[in-house]
Amino acid sequence: MILRFLQFVCIAIISYLAFVILELHGNRNSDKFALVARIPYNALQSHDTHVDALIYQSMKEYGFFFVTNVTDYNATVELDYLKRFFSLPDRVKMMLAVNKHNSDNRNVYRGYGPLQSDTGTQYKELFNIGPYEDEVYVNLTDALSDIRSISVEKNVWPTSDDPQFDAEFKRVFKRGFNLRRNVALLILESISRHLNHPELIDRFTHHEFSTLGLRQYPIRKTINKNMYSSFDSMPLMEMEHEDSTVTVLSTFSNAGLQALNDGEYLDVPCTGDTSFMINVGTLISDITDNRVLAVNHRVKQTNRVRHSIPFFLNPSFDADISLSLNGRRTTVGDKYKIFGEWMKDYLPKVEPALLRSKLAPGDTTLDVPNGEDDTSHDLPNSKMPLKTHDGLLQL
Repeated sequence: MILRFLQFVCIAIISYLAFVILELHGNRNSDKFALVARIPYNALQSHDTHVDALIYQSMKEYGFFFVTNVTDYNATVELDYLKRFFSLPDRVKMMLAVNKHNSDNRNVYRGYGPLQSDTGTQYKELFNIGPYEDEVYVNLTDALSDIRSISVEKNVWPTSDDPQFDAEFKRVFKRGFNLRRNVALLILESISRHLNHPELIDRFTHHEFSTLGLRQYPIRKTINKNMYSSFDSMPLMEMEHEDSTVTVLSTFSNAGLQALNDGEYLDVPCTGDTSFMINVGTLISDITDNRVLAVNHRVKQTNRVRHSIPFFLNPSFDADISLSLNGRRTTVGDKYKIFGEWMKDYLPKVEPALLRSKLAPGDTTLDVPNGEDDTSHDLPNSKMPLKTHDGLLQL
């Protein structure tokens, strides 16, 4: 008990010293985020209530925090394999493309999304990885069989001219998926302990839709009106948005991420070599009776290629999202009972590079109709109109 208390004191002292250093250097943007919690991974694993309080306070005030000194995590290796994947020949990557971009393939959500024309708010390549390596049986008489099939579709992996790369790429990112899933579950356990609602974690028993996303943002070659923030006209790589559930993010050394705080967007520190940034989205905020903050965030336009890896831990397909922990009807509860129902409307709107704007019954081929503006959609039952953004959600 004494050791845990001393660990808590050390964490608090480190946060305070970071604040003092930033004050001395006069970095206004970073000053306000100097007291964002930085929780060592081993402290998160300790299930310490002192740590729970730090996490909760940071989530309540800022909407995010950092998990640091993550063991068995090597950002340099992940970034290297991410870059090598996106450098593969188009013919290799297109073998993994989702059905929208390669009609010979059955995968709809897991796999490769090629770079699209420089229009709208999205300009990136992506590769999605899920929890399944084998086919999962889905009862086709289920009214939600279409979206349920997508939730459990198996991963696809590169088959290039370098079998050693292929094997290591799969190993590195399967391990990365599992590590981030463990981190996200520990965070949910921490929040549930602090709120005295241990049943929160029960809504994440299967988390079929959980996704590890590899992202590469090339330098834009043209300018379009949808690049600019409606908030302050800042040119952006990702428009302002809130996430949906639990996000574990790697930004490496890529600056540009900003979070809204007291009416202004401020720069968020990069995650570096051994840390993750953690934030929750509107569903978690709503389910917890708004006791934790879903922070609005965005990514500024930069003059270099940008890479990131977000991981999204989502509730089980059949998890009840209609009631909060205190039994209040949630914002989405008037229309949706379970998470899978919500995802059927939500996913196509946040993945326009992969899916249709609306998923028709029994349709798992999914395409965006020609001429449709994929940047015009709002999220279903969200608190505010938000620009379309990629995937549950990346930064």
